[in-house]
Amino acid sequence: MRSIRCLFVFVIAAACFLPAGSILRATQAQTPAAGRQLRIIAFGAHPDDAELKFAGTAALFAAQGHKVKLVAMTNGDVGHFSQAGGPLAQRRKAEVEACHAKLGVATDVFDIHDGELMPDLETRKKMANVIRDWQADIVLSHRPWDYHPDHRAVGQLAQDTAVVVAAPFFAPYTPPTKGNPIYLFYSDGFKKPYPFDPILAVGIDDVAQKKFDCISALPSQFGDADSWQARYGRNVPTDEAGRKAFLLDIVKQRNANEANQYRDLLVKLYGEQKGRAFKYAETFELNQYGANTTVDQLKQMFPTFGGK
Repeated sequence: MRSIRCLFVFVIAAACFLPAGSILRATQAQTPAAGRQLRIIAFGAHPDDAELKFAGTAALFAAQGHKVKLVAMTNGDVGHFSQAGGPLAQRRKAEVEACHAKLGVATDVFDIHDGELMPDLETRKKMANVIRDWQADIVLSHRPWDYHPDHRAVGQLAQDTAVVVAAPFFAPYTPPTKGNPIYLFYSDGFKKPYPFDPILAVGIDDVAQKKFDCISALPSQFGDADSWQARYGRNVPTDEAGRKAFLLDIVKQRNANEANQYRDLLVKLYGEQKGRAFKYAETFELNQYGANTTVDQLKQMFPTFGGK
C-alpha cells in the first residue's frame, strides 16, 4: 500500500513540474475526419453579441450541415431606453430566435439579468453543462478584456470551462466532451493587457446578407427609436426607415473595417486574388486554454477554406 501511495505522490509531483508546452501537446486538437459533422457553440453576453461577431461564419457552418448554437449568457433585460424587465427579456429572446432562424442555427438564452453576469463557480458549471450537452468541437466567446462587465465575464467563464468540460466528474449530470474543445475569441479593439491577435480571418461575403437580415431582426437593439444603438449612438436619423438603415450600415461598416484591417491575413489564408476581393470578414483569436491547434487544422474545419 505504501509503495502505491509513493508512486501516486511521485506522479502528481512530476506532473506539477511538466513544462507548459507538454500540457499543450497533450491537448493537441485533432482534425475531424473528412465529412464529419462539427458542433460549434458561440457565447455572447447579450442577445446580439455573438450575432454581431460570428453570425456570418455561423451561417457558413450551418450551410455545410454543421450544428451551430448561439448562446446569450444574459437575457438582455436592461438593454433598452424605454423597456426593461420581463417584457424586454421575452422580446429579445423572440427577436434572437427569429435572427437565428435566418442563419439556420440553434438558440439558448440564459435567464440571468443583464449587467449581473458573474464569473463564479455556479455560472461556470452552467456554461460547462451547455458545452458538454452540445458536445462542442469549437467554443467561441468574447475576450476577458472588454468595456462591458458581462462581456468580460463571458470571456473569463469560457477560459475557466476549458479542460474541465472534459473532466467526467465536473458538472457530472452532462457527459464530458471527448477532449478539450478548440476555444476561440471574437475580435475587439481593446489594447490592454494585449491587443486582439487573430489566428483566422473568415471572408463572409457569400452570407453577408444573411447576417445583416439577422441583425435587422433585432429592433430592440438596432431599430427602435429607444433601442440601445439608436439612443446611445450619435447623429442617428429620427425617421424609422432612415434610423434602421443608418444602424445597419454601422454593422456593415464594422465588418468591412475588419476585412480591411486584417487584409494581409485574408490574403495569407485565401491567396492574393480571393483575399483581396473580400468586402466583409469576421476574425478570431486562439484561446490558449483550449486545445492547441494550428492554422492549417482550423482551415480544414472552417468553411470557405474547403472545410466540410
